[in-house]
Order: sequence, then C-alpha cells, then structure tokens
Amino acid sequence: MNLEPKWIALAITVVMYIIVILAPSKKAHTALAAAALVIIFKIIGPYQALTEFVNWNVLLIYIGSLAIAELFVYSRAPARIADNIVNASPNTGIAIVIILIITGLISAFVENVATVLVMAPIALALSKKLDIAPTYFIIGLAVMANLQGTAMLVGDPPSMIFASFANIGFNDFVIYKGKPSIFFVVQIGMLAGALYFYFIFAKDSKQKILIEKTPVLSLFPTILLILMIGGLAASSFIFGEGLSKEAGFFVFALGIIGILWYKIVCKESAASTLKLVKSLDWETIVFLAGIFVVVGALAETGILNDFAAFLRVITRGNVFAGFMLILIVSIVVSGFVDNVPYTIAMLPVAQDMAQALGLQRELYLFALLIGSCLGGNLTYFGASANIVAIGILKKEGIHLNFPGWLKIGFPFTVITTTAAALFLWFVWK
Repeated sequence: MNLEPKWIALAITVVMYIIVILAPSKKAHTALAAAALVIIFKIIGPYQALTEFVNWNVLLIYIGSLAIAELFVYSRAPARIADNIVNASPNTGIAIVIILIITGLISAFVENVATVLVMAPIALALSKKLDIAPTYFIIGLAVMANLQGTAMLVGDPPSMIFASFANIGFNDFVIYKGKPSIFFVVQIGMLAGALYFYFIFAKDSKQKILIEKTPVLSLFPTILLILMIGGLAASSFIFGEGLSKEAGFFVFALGIIGILWYKIVCKESAASTLKLVKSLDWETIVFLAGIFVVVGALAETGILNDFAAFLRVITRGNVFAGFMLILIVSIVVSGFVDNVPYTIAMLPVAQDMAQALGLQRELYLFALLIGSCLGGNLTYFGASANIVAIGILKKEGIHLNFPGWLKIGFPFTVITTTAAALFLWFVWK
C-alpha cells in the first residue's frame, strides 16, 4: 500500500513530538532524525530543505544575540542596574517589583536563562537581608523573563520565527500598521503581572535598605547590545519590511566581535573562550534547524491547510471562538511542551484561519505568540528559565514541587494572558 506523502509527513511529525515530550534532552537529535526521514522519504529534497525551509537568518540572529547576551552578563552590567534600583527605591517592596520589571525588560534582548542566572544572586541576597523566603522572588524572575522574552524580535526563538514568517521587522514589534504591536500587548500583561507581585511583596517589605554596588567589568558588551538593537531597528528602514538577510549577518558579526573582544582584550585563555562558545544554546539551534525542515514538509504536503480548515469547522466561523481556541490551546500546550515546534507549525494555520474569516491576520498570529510564550509560565517545566529557577531554589534548601509552582505560576499566567489578550482583542479585532 502506497501512503500519501502528507500522511507519512504527519506520522513522522507526531512521533517526533511524542519523543520530544518524553525525552526533551534528546530534542535536537530527534528533530534532526525527523528532518532526515522527510528527505529520505522524498517528501522534500535536501537542497529544498536547506535553501527554502531552514531559516538561516533566524539562526544567525539567534547565535549572535546569544553571544552578546553571554558577554552582557559577564560584564555584570545587569547586576549593577539592579543594585542602583534597590538603592533608589523608597522601600524594598517597590524595589523587588521594579527588579522583576527590569529583569523582564533585559530579557526582551537577552536570553531568558542568562537573565535569571545573573539576577538570582541579587534576589537571594536581598531576600536574606529582609529575612523572607526567596521562593516568590526567584520564580518572579523566571516568569517575568519568559513574559518579556516575547516583546521584541531578539528576545526568544518564537519571536524570531514569528517575525520571519510574518515578514515584519524589529520596529514592527513596537508599532505595526499604525497600531500598538506585540511589545505593547506584552507590556499590558507585564503591568498586570507586576501588580500581582506587588501585592505579594508590599506587605513583607516596607523598610529601605542600601546595598553595595556591583562593579562593572566593561561597558563594551553593553555597547554591543545597543548596537544590535540600533542595527536591527535601522535595518527595518534601510531594507524595507521584514527580517532582512543583512540583519542576520549584522547580529552574527557583532557576536563574533564580542567573542574576539573576550579573547583578545580581556585576555581570556583559549580554553575559556571555547567554553563561552560551547555554553551557547547549540541544542536549540540544531533543534530549530530540524523543526524548520519537518514543518516545511508538512506545509509542502498541504496538511497544515487541512488542519486550518478543520479548526474553522470547529469554531463555525466565529471570530471570537477562533481567537480563544488559538489562545487557550497555545497556553495549555506550551505549559507542557516546547513552544518552538508548536509555534512553527501553528503560524500558517493561524494565518489561514484569519484570512478565511476576512480578518487582519495579526489578531490570530499575535494570539498564538502570546499564548505559546506566556503559557510557558504555567508549569515549572514549561520553560528553561523555570527549570533553572527550581534548581536555584533547591540549592537554597527549598524543594518546590508541581503544585507549589502551580500556586504561583497559574494565577500569574491567567492574569497576564487575560490582560494581554483583552488589549490585543480590542486593538486588533
């Protein structure tokens, strides 16, 4: 019996997802194996996979931004920012909330895990001085980092994938088609989340304390970060709509310059430099490449269009029902599995649904992005930053289980996604 290519592609994808869920540590190998299978079964050709489906621009931006983020953390500039906030705030309750907000804003440009790791010592030291448990503070760092990672193009892989798919540039994350874009949608969620944490910390921390300021090793990584942001913003004007190839090479080049600075100017050893390069998230980079190919094969066979048609039947053409379906499913799925393959697969589905209903596609695309990224805060294994936060608490003798995380993560996720979704609905409907 000869099976249609789309059913072979679907079977490969389903098996890949199952293995990724059951063995997330093997996700890169699994995605590469799945990509190889769709080529072996001649669903797509190897040249087509490498030139049409693997998004090299996204990969270059991701690698470059990871390197810059690592160096920014190495410079201790984020820690100095947090120290200044604590010293300038009227009381520590407000200082904690502002630190959480700043953590999120840094995470809009710096990888989430790196942001949590550099801010955690500040949170732990402040908690000890106030004689309070660091649980809410450390978890707050993780969930705020995850939330704001969605706000800008370089914050998280799903944002880069979204930008490439929707053909929007760095500046379009702020204002798009004359309307507040994804950045402002996320900020509404952030404000709601900040209020949530304010009510938690305000009652515990009324006094003001001063802390010693962390010395900054160098401002050069900060300059690289500013250049990256400015360069991506400028590329939107110079090269027109979308994520240009020049933007990818520019960010990648800045990353290379940063690594050379680390080796030559900082006089770090070759072993230390190699360790820095190895510490970059190569697993996700390889995972992304494999997923691009697998989902590209699904799109090539037309099965994603079929799925979009099926969802339209379920929602009976109701715009709000479609909006809520995309949002809620994205939250739930991303609370338990990696949001990268889900986002890549669902972007064309959400677009087809919107176009069939005569809507601006941004309503459903933004709903997908918000749900898939903010949904990661639902569980402690929904995002890498959450797992890191659990590890930090464990070292402090605090063992947080699934219900313990849910007690904090569930209300935060509901509050932030509801606020963001309401703003999105009324602005983009």
